Amino acid sequence: MSIARLAVVAFAFVSAIVGCAPAAGAGIDRVLSPVAAIPLPGTSSRFDYQSIDPRQHLLFVAHLGDGTVDVIDLRKNDVRAVIPNISQVHGVLAVPELGRVYATATGTNELAVIDAHSLRVVARVEAGDYPDGIAYAVPERKLYISDETGGTVTAIDVRTNRRVATIALGGEAGNTQFDPRSNRIFVNAQTSDQLIEIDPRRDRIVGRTALSYCKNNHGLLVNAPARTAYIACDENATLLTYDMRTHKVTAKNSVGDEPDVLAYDARNKRLYVAAESGVVSVFAAAPAGTLSKIGMGLLAPNAHSVAVDPATGYSYFPIQRPSHRPVLKVFKAGTVQH
Repeated sequence: MSIARLAVVAFAFVSAIVGCAPAAGAGIDRVLSPVAAIPLPGTSSRFDYQSIDPRQHLLFVAHLGDGTVDVIDLRKNDVRAVIPNISQVHGVLAVPELGRVYATATGTNELAVIDAHSLRVVARVEAGDYPDGIAYAVPERKLYISDETGGTVTAIDVRTNRRVATIALGGEAGNTQFDPRSNRIFVNAQTSDQLIEIDPRRDRIVGRTALSYCKNNHGLLVNAPARTAYIACDENATLLTYDMRTHKVTAKNSVGDEPDVLAYDARNKRLYVAAESGVVSVFAAAPAGTLSKIGMGLLAPNAHSVAVDPATGYSYFPIQRPSHRPVLKVFKAGTVQH
């Protein structure tokens, strides 16, 4: 999310102080059961995206405020390494089949290429204006980076670590995702409230869908088996369910103010929506991709990032704590009592 939207919503701070939480469905403590709280290195500053390498059981956390990527050993629940000098790191994506991790350094407008074994930066690539989200088109072996304020998507060939295309969207770019079923890249055009479809073979836009009920679509997640995408609209606190076959919005749900990062738990069939307000919304997902809200509440101020380990179903939330060390909160899926 751009610097212009980084201010923490006042309500989240007030709620944290007085101990209240927005009411919707079950309380968040009924759907998230604590497992661990892992102290994180560095300052208590802003975090952003996360990505898991399931082969090495490592979680990569973008520590935006420190310009580092924190590497967490998921089997030991401790910090394996800190990768430095990735200025204002926003997006991070592990690609285990390549033995690489990619991170967007917004402060220098480049992509950092990290060796997944040595945990060192091995290359840096120019990556547009304000690079943010990252998606990997597997058959084409290309990365697609949403350049938020530049209003473009940058395509980078992972074999050469070179930029091969710049695709203009006509407005600010939100997050980007790859759909393996259609072999398409999808990106949120948040200025025009559109979902844009890109053919990675030709690096051309092949579709645009206007998103009703949405203001500033930023967060995006593709549930490929269900042929569904979930779209977070951060200016009107709405989550859309999008049918990728009909190219239509099929449902909308309320979420916390300024929703940002989405994560899907395939093991427990749950969708998590983390918001800048610190409110986390949890949905049960049916096989067809339809959602039902099972919990919503304040987790912590600015708890806007979430990742899920596909092996365990555990969810991870990096938390800023003023005057304290930052912490990575770990939860397992709780059972909702009816």
